[in-house]
Amino acid sequence: MDQLKNKIAFITGASSGIGKACAEEFAKERASLILTARRVNQLTEFSESLKKKYGVKVLSFELDVRNLNDVKQSISSLPDEWKKIDILVNNAGLARGLDKIYEGKTEDWEEMIDTNVKGLLFVTRQILPLMVDRKEGHIVNIGSTAGHEVYPNGNVYCATKYAVNALTQGIRLDTFEKNIRVTTVDPGMVLTEFSSVRFSGDTARAAKVYEGLKPLSAEDISATVLFCVTRPPHVNISEVLITPTQQASVAYVHRKK
Repeated sequence: MDQLKNKIAFITGASSGIGKACAEEFAKERASLILTARRVNQLTEFSESLKKKYGVKVLSFELDVRNLNDVKQSISSLPDEWKKIDILVNNAGLARGLDKIYEGKTEDWEEMIDTNVKGLLFVTRQILPLMVDRKEGHIVNIGSTAGHEVYPNGNVYCATKYAVNALTQGIRLDTFEKNIRVTTVDPGMVLTEFSSVRFSGDTARAAKVYEGLKPLSAEDISATVLFCVTRPPHVNISEVLITPTQQASVAYVHRKK
């Protein structure tokens, strides 16, 4: 339908999961894409497939959002024709471990805080001024139901997602006079690599998270993001909380036997 024709979207964590699904959804709507991720081989292959399948422009490069110098260098060195970024999807994020706070690993805490909070800030800090100068743009932060309710052993991960929620509100308050739209999309249980990453590649343990229910898919979330970014210019979807039908809250999930 070409809803995003002549738009440029910048997506972090685009090599898999929700970020990858958003890239595909946007490509269908003819957006030009700047895709970043740490896994550059997967990202490059995916980028080439989007170019061939949809005939869109794709610029992709390796980026660890935790590294401020790399974020600054990568964005400041974008070709001029790519700096008119219309949509930023802050998707890069992860969970590590599921431990009680008095048993938690500090290296896990640091990785989650550095990625989920500081990474979002680093990227936003470089791209948002470009939007403010033009007085147009849309930032979509991928949050979580964990940013609304804390669940047992989720402590630091939940804290990072509460921070995403607060930062989204803060960005909106700081930029609404500049005609910037700011949205948070907060999913519940989504079947991606999320749990596998949380449990350090233990796929058997990760699979148990989704036993007995039909979780959301990455495509469910990307369709929601697309809806948000294709509203008329006077409409801002501030927040979307989205869960599987079988999930009533972070702690209440109906599992069929």
